[in-house]
Amino acid sequence: MKVVDIIARILVLIGAINWGTIGFFHFNLVNFFFGNTVVERVIYDIVGVAAIYLILRIRKNCCPSKRS
Repeated sequence: MKVVDIIARILVLIGAINWGTIGFFHFNLVNFFFGNTVVERVIYDIVGVAAIYLILRIRKNCCPSKRS
């Protein structure tokens, strides 16, 4: 597994844990640690990009293009 894949998975897990704490406890971990700042926004952006990257990797591995 590539290092980029591992980093993307870790970032997506962090995002999932944050959404879980928001859903279950109405508590935003990212906001708690970084406040309502630009850093919080950047973290959400990075996690989102990691999720899109993993979606594209899954799509590439799951559905290879048909070449004749």
